[in-house]
Amino acid sequence: MTLESLVQAVYLLAAVLFVLSLAGLSRQETARRGNALGMVGMALAIAATIVLALDRSERSAVVTAVLVALVLLVGAVVGTLRARSVEMTQMPELIAMLHSFVGAAAVLVGYNSFRTEPADAVHLVEVFLGVLIGAVTFTGSVVAYLKLSGRISSAPLSLPGRNLLNLGALVGSAGLLAWFLGSHSVAPLLLMTVVALALGWHLVASIGGGDMPVVVSMLNSYSGWAAAAAGFMLGNDLLIVTGALVGASGAILSYLMCRAMNRSFSSVILGGFGAPEGLVVARSEEDGEHRELDAAGVAALLRDARSVVITPGYGMAVAKAQYPVAQLVARLRASGVDVRFGVHPVAGRLPGHMNVLLAEAKVPYDIVLEMDEINADLADTDVVLVIGANDTVNPAALDDPSSPIAGMPVLEVWKAGQVVVFKRSMATGYAGVQNPLFFRDNTAMLFGDAREQTEQIVAAL
Repeated sequence: MTLESLVQAVYLLAAVLFVLSLAGLSRQETARRGNALGMVGMALAIAATIVLALDRSERSAVVTAVLVALVLLVGAVVGTLRARSVEMTQMPELIAMLHSFVGAAAVLVGYNSFRTEPADAVHLVEVFLGVLIGAVTFTGSVVAYLKLSGRISSAPLSLPGRNLLNLGALVGSAGLLAWFLGSHSVAPLLLMTVVALALGWHLVASIGGGDMPVVVSMLNSYSGWAAAAAGFMLGNDLLIVTGALVGASGAILSYLMCRAMNRSFSSVILGGFGAPEGLVVARSEEDGEHRELDAAGVAALLRDARSVVITPGYGMAVAKAQYPVAQLVARLRASGVDVRFGVHPVAGRLPGHMNVLLAEAKVPYDIVLEMDEINADLADTDVVLVIGANDTVNPAALDDPSSPIAGMPVLEVWKAGQVVVFKRSMATGYAGVQNPLFFRDNTAMLFGDAREQTEQIVAAL
């Protein structure tokens, strides 16, 4: 067997491992195994690529090996330090930033491939599309990182004629492609790169904070297609397969996120809803007054309850309250109380964010239910604890056709006997929409840090 054949066989094995990894990640119980399979597949892919690079290198094998080792060392050190220091609340912006690296890599590969490979028409199209997708992914991911990390406002940017601007960028890119194919010049490629960078920035800047879970999965898809384009330019079959897997899974996830919010993907891209987080929206007289409870009062409610549902949101992640929440659940279950979690598909700012937090705190998988599984039982629930959630439990989505989140499926917590909302203040959530739940007769507010308040409840019990 030749070295080339051996490398292709390893690539095939790695591709199978990546497919099995995705399959494992589809369920909480198998997610750890899925991660492990993906890591093994990537290790095999990197090893095979390095061996092939050493064999094909025009430099001496020693020089190539030193360069590869330096690159791996830098990446491993930076990645390890970042992974050890990042908080779970910072995972969305970290993932957005990682997507930007894929986009930047596709752009650099495109220019290098244009400089070094034969300029036939098919290859030029591969280069052009690879740079286009990579540039859009790069600036879009940077803007998403800035929004998710709070460095810029989460409110959508509304430039005059913004849809026409996006359309004009695409039409202009098509014209530049024709020029590129006819001239084989770098000038149209450079102009298109500038246009694509601006397009990526504008696309994500126009999306509001309430749609950020979709943005993260959308950029995941873009980064996959950028990687696949790089694979075509490099003639690397595994990179094509891996990029297609990531691109397709990201697209499917974007569709599922949009369906969970009752929004079309085009409506998200053409301008999502959102306002600066923490905005205090003026309420109407019909809203009424809110009622407050302290930790001892919540503990008294829980003592008398037979069934409890906990609906977590991003506020739980910020407060790192998942650990005392797990203690609270264990205490209640030991007392014979039926406790379950209701997790909205877009709770948090990253798909699956709440599930990861609960798994981290060793909450049993079998009591963590999706919105569709728990909604029918809420009317028979004694107490619902809403911990750091806002938009995903907003009755205005069903009751107010004029609401920005009208039609969005939500956890119908107000149907329970008693609702306790853990919040720091009466400010709105990430979408900047007022929540009438706070003023319902069966709702009480528990103000303060969610971790501290939960610990006090556990102590009172």
